[in-house]
Amino acid sequence: MDVIEVIKVSKDSLMSNKVRSFLTMLGVIIGVAAVILLVSIGEGARKYIHKELGELGSNILAIVPGKTSKEGGMHMGTSAVRKLTYDDAILIEKRSKSVLYVSPIVVGTSWIKHSGKSRDTYVVGGNENYFEMRNLKIETGRGINASDVDARRRVCVLGRTVKKEVFGDINPLGVAVTIGDAKYRTIGVMQHKGVALGFDIDDVVFIPVTTARELFDTDRLFNITVKVRSAELIPEAKKEIKEILIKRHSNKEDFTILSQDEMVAVMSKILNIMTAVLAGIAAISLIVGGIGIMNIMLVSVRERTREIGIRKALGAKNRDILLQFLVESMTLSIIGGTGGIIFAGAVSLIIPYFVEFLPTQLALWSIVLAFLFSAAVGIFFGVYPARKASLYDPITALRYE
Repeated sequence: MDVIEVIKVSKDSLMSNKVRSFLTMLGVIIGVAAVILLVSIGEGARKYIHKELGELGSNILAIVPGKTSKEGGMHMGTSAVRKLTYDDAILIEKRSKSVLYVSPIVVGTSWIKHSGKSRDTYVVGGNENYFEMRNLKIETGRGINASDVDARRRVCVLGRTVKKEVFGDINPLGVAVTIGDAKYRTIGVMQHKGVALGFDIDDVVFIPVTTARELFDTDRLFNITVKVRSAELIPEAKKEIKEILIKRHSNKEDFTILSQDEMVAVMSKILNIMTAVLAGIAAISLIVGGIGIMNIMLVSVRERTREIGIRKALGAKNRDILLQFLVESMTLSIIGGTGGIIFAGAVSLIIPYFVEFLPTQLALWSIVLAFLFSAAVGIFFGVYPARKASLYDPITALRYE
């Protein structure tokens, strides 16, 4: 029996039990689709992080209080370490030759009120450089300038969501609003920016950093954001900032300097672990599908015992019988794998249209790996039933009822 005839016989056998064949393949389809979809979501999330960080400015360094290992994932300051201060930021701006802009940042939450309307929102204190560094544009009015920071003026720039909720269609420029317990004059409204890395930039009020320190009664900074003159100078800038702050902090490195690449690397590591775990769990369904193939093939071998006996009586050898059933098992797994790839591809393309915050990107390696794994499952779980069929004694097989 040649290979073409074996394939033809296997196809006829599978087509004679279409429903059973489909249900057998379903486990493989689900397993392959689940693996590919989970990997595509992970790859999409990684691409999304790169894009969002790029939109929030290029060549950016963030200096945060506390020294934390990058392998730990998060970089958080604690009360046990020295705080970052406004003077730290001023010193970096004066002494670092590789730095273009520096902005000390204070972040908190407060109520903003006007004419009976109020909203609880984030308040970000920065200086005149912050908007340029973070690619934030003013729609109407102006942004915070150096004199606002130096004079500690109570002025504010509203995000689009805050402006709409508090003022509606009224022009807020020059109008006083209450933030905390003090009056602030509105000097500008931001252009729409949207959500970046889960943070709604439109739902923010920007005020001078010096005023924010008074509002929240603190001399601690959330971080110091730095824009380096060029990407090539980032290592040099990190070295300069490190030397400046260590000397200022009594020879202690109680801070962490993060570049955008390092932020992406940390997030990518977390995503890789999560994707690997979820894909591993999804791959279990492939093994379950393989067990289903073995079960059905064993049933098929039993149902076709007389057929096996007739084939052997007509001259079919053990390897012919083994090949026939092995081809059937592989066909089930390969068709199932192909169906899973098609299904995963279609769902991956559709997801972003219905769930905007869930990006997807199909990875070729995941498609190839899932397909090869599904084929391997067909071979592995098909060998035993095929071998059992090939070892049947023809006389015993012909007598089987």
